[in-house]
Amino acid sequence: MGWRAIARSAIGTRHQAQQQPCQDYGAVMVAAPKALRHRHGVILGAVADGAGSAPHSALGARLAVATTLKYLAMSEAWLQKRQQSWQRWPQPPPEALMQKLFAKAVARSQTQIAQQASAKGWAPQDLACTLLAFLATPDWLAAMQIGDGFIVVRYGGAPAQGDYELLFEPDRGEFANQTTFVTAADALATMQVAVVGRPPAFIAAATDGIERVALRLKDWAPFAPFFSPLEEYLAETPHPEADDAYLMSFLTSERLNQKTDDDKTLLLCRCDRYCTEWDS
Repeated sequence: MGWRAIARSAIGTRHQAQQQPCQDYGAVMVAAPKALRHRHGVILGAVADGAGSAPHSALGARLAVATTLKYLAMSEAWLQKRQQSWQRWPQPPPEALMQKLFAKAVARSQTQIAQQASAKGWAPQDLACTLLAFLATPDWLAAMQIGDGFIVVRYGGAPAQGDYELLFEPDRGEFANQTTFVTAADALATMQVAVVGRPPAFIAAATDGIERVALRLKDWAPFAPFFSPLEEYLAETPHPEADDAYLMSFLTSERLNQKTDDDKTLLLCRCDRYCTEWDS
């Protein structure tokens, strides 16, 4: 029982025109020794969107994602040293426990960002970014979100038996393009955390550049025709990290760029348990 997963980013046309770098970043990993990853059941993912107003937010996004994944992986390594695993957790962990885990991961990200900023003579806010992360097993999912972007999940069985569900509503401020960043003083106070005791068959995490084509903005309902082809792509692609042409073609397509000029990041995961059901 393993996961198929991929995370890719594409620069927005606005940043291309302004000769700025892509300020998004995303990564996904299976929390197991390399030889066991193809059959292990604990997957970790994170995406971050650098603030357009922050001059070094691309670096902040990378630091936030890398530090968060490293901390979450350490929690699984700590359990494995004791002959345990998140995968063997008898029930979904209490939300208070995962709130504490994610808060520590965010705190470490904030420290890394502050240290990098100090070393270069910048303010931490110069590396401002959002952050979304999750830890999932074939039986449950825990996730957090600071700022905008989204995590959409389909639980259990074949597509016809489950709908795509949004975990958190994006954090929108009072004004357009306003949200909360990891570097904000109230970042942890605004952090949303959820633990869902249902088997996640498909997980999609993304930055806000894709919100308007993936979600119905009036009520934040996931748009199934957007997610179904992406899930089918994972079901039909045994090694998506090595076969990313479909996803990159989509992220850089003229059709998508006509609807959003922002950077775009998509992180997709599918539990192998359900690939056979999709194909049948």
